[in-house]
Amino acid sequence: MKRKWWLAALAAVLMVSAAGARTVRWAASGDPNTMDPHSQNVGTVTMVLQQIYDPLIGRTRELGLEPALATAWTQVEPTRWRFTLRPNVRFHEGEAFTSDDVVFSITRAQAPTSNYGIFVDTILRVEAVDPMTVDIITRAVDPILPNKIASIFMMSRSWSERNGAARPQNTRNREELHTTRNVNGTGAFRLASREPDVRTVMARNTGWWGWASPGSGNVTEIVFRPITSDATRIAALLSNEIDFVLDPPLQDLQRVRSAPGLRVLEGPEVRTIFLAMDTSREELLHSDVRGRNPFRDLRVRQALYHAIDIAAIQRITMRGQSVPTGTLFPEQVQGFVREEDVRLPYDQARARALLAEAGYPQGFGVTLDCPNNRYINDEQICQAIVAMWARVGVRATLKSQPLAPFFAQIQRDDTSVYLLGWGVPTLDGLYSFQSLLATRNGAQGDGIWNYGRYSNPAMDALIERMKTQTGDARAQAMREALALYRADVPHIPLHHQMIPWAMRSNISIPHMANNQPYFRWATVQ
Repeated sequence: MKRKWWLAALAAVLMVSAAGARTVRWAASGDPNTMDPHSQNVGTVTMVLQQIYDPLIGRTRELGLEPALATAWTQVEPTRWRFTLRPNVRFHEGEAFTSDDVVFSITRAQAPTSNYGIFVDTILRVEAVDPMTVDIITRAVDPILPNKIASIFMMSRSWSERNGAARPQNTRNREELHTTRNVNGTGAFRLASREPDVRTVMARNTGWWGWASPGSGNVTEIVFRPITSDATRIAALLSNEIDFVLDPPLQDLQRVRSAPGLRVLEGPEVRTIFLAMDTSREELLHSDVRGRNPFRDLRVRQALYHAIDIAAIQRITMRGQSVPTGTLFPEQVQGFVREEDVRLPYDQARARALLAEAGYPQGFGVTLDCPNNRYINDEQICQAIVAMWARVGVRATLKSQPLAPFFAQIQRDDTSVYLLGWGVPTLDGLYSFQSLLATRNGAQGDGIWNYGRYSNPAMDALIERMKTQTGDARAQAMREALALYRADVPHIPLHHQMIPWAMRSNISIPHMANNQPYFRWATVQ
């Protein structure tokens, strides 16, 4: 029966394609390093997988919450949430979607090899009430559970277990599972073919439950190509080889705007670019300092902060496409406090004085780790910072590399100082605090992206308050944590990204603040 259903669905796709194909050829600088939906919580992975998989709760064009595989949810008790599932949904290979798949998917996301633990860290257990009803029981009150569940894709239990993928792929150990290259979702598009680092083709899932919703698009095929070179990527758009570029180089935006048949969409992204330092080791790696770790001294962290001319980076490196910041997340995120969004001033003399006070009058040498195809002008930002630090005596050697080896390296804690960009899919500040600043203590989600291994008991206590408190008490905890972030300088915040998308004029698609193109809403004229 399942094989007949799948063949019928495939025939429907072929009929639609033949009758009125609407193909979008999409390019970006990076390619997903896995197709496992619970392995790597990275934008280059989710931008592709959200075309194929669905969560229980979706996001609107304004990033609000809306029903997806769950049609309703309610907090029936302080620590119990009940989800009513959408009936008659099938995975791409024909399996019916039921509560058993929800129990499996959330439990899978809690596995040690998952990078999604922060979204499910408060969950004690998941219970299948009946085939179309699920209860999620939390250890304590979790006021933002629906916001977090919106980031967990649903998988088929039977398919995963049949293919030896009951747990997520371990990318740190370069493990290869069936889910590294294969998928089976319920989403708007199904995977037609996959050549890593070359091409990924997705075909319209005509049986998707959401096509009848208002505002649905008409795209029948997505052809994704990773093109690492900025010049080649924009040349492909200008020569009609590509229809949509997620990350056009800033220096070419005016050229695209003036080209016939092309246009640029722009807006702020819910992402902050910052530098993080190893504040944990007694002796710093990748440095000429012996027996000490300069970054454990607040004065050194402040000195490197003072040495950065953020106005020059905004004006020259980012060509105005950034918003300089002194805080952890942008104003779209719950918990933002404008009074705490204040940078340490650019002051080379103060930077030199602080280094001398800390015992480094001649500065020191260190390696700066940086991706070169993940964030807008990431390598150029790091090049500018290397030059700025050199003026105060800090001799930084830049190590830039593509996102896959970069993430693999920092996730092994093999770094001294690195550049990272952090989006906030929950639109709640706890996500940033818990991921980036909580002490790594084995609790799911705590410090999962804290590769500087920053640890401060006062910060940990504030994060614990955020997890369970509500209303004014929770807002006060965030305010105090942002003040501590400014005072303790665990990071050097740089800016919030502005994100341009370049495309053909005949394509309409909502510009999303999470920098994720939702092709289910795209139309091609």
